[in-house]
Amino acid sequence: MPTIPDAKPFHYEYGIDHVALVCIDMQRDFCQAGGFAESLGDDISKLQPCIPVIAKLQDAFRKAELPIIHTKECHKPDLSDLPTAKRNRGNPKLKIGDVGPMGRILIDGEPGADFIPECYPQEWELVISKPGKDTFYNTEFDDYLKMRKITHLIITGVTTEVCVQTTMRCANDRGYDCVLVEDGTDSFFPEFKEMTLKALVAQGGIVGWTATSDQVLKSLEPILAAR
Repeated sequence: MPTIPDAKPFHYEYGIDHVALVCIDMQRDFCQAGGFAESLGDDISKLQPCIPVIAKLQDAFRKAELPIIHTKECHKPDLSDLPTAKRNRGNPKLKIGDVGPMGRILIDGEPGADFIPECYPQEWELVISKPGKDTFYNTEFDDYLKMRKITHLIITGVTTEVCVQTTMRCANDRGYDCVLVEDGTDSFFPEFKEMTLKALVAQGGIVGWTATSDQVLKSLEPILAAR
């Protein structure tokens, strides 16, 4: 059984038939200039370090023939799944649904809601459009994991303290064993990332585990050798 012996707070094991890589919200609206993040005044350069790390993990999981799940936070064009409180939150220059440099902000099907090229899904990989921060909320995520008998999630993406942490906590409540890749996630506020990583593994791993991408990749070596 693949193992990450140096994971925090203790070793992490997973079965090769029961694990998936989850890549959360690697979208143009968050990671590129002219998107929703910039309309909030965020510095997108803070998210750039995790991009090549996630791309490298995706490449390894594809070579190992293991599932990858991609999420994107977005809403229907008629905004019927967008609460008023969410649209008005943060006092952005451009609100969700407004027209920006990459089309309507965080609207499914618009260029800004699409994935960045470096982390783009392959055609056979599951893409989940989620209307909230929690990947389980109003999506097929849980049904898919149960159908595939996936019990362990290797989690990456942006931003650490918002959609990434929310998804990991909700996965923990549903019985999934999750490890967050420390260098495979980033935040516009590095101090928030640091505190989130500490909080998730506190009290003996109350939410789950963390590990570096190198540790995850090393655990995949026996699988890749067998392919």
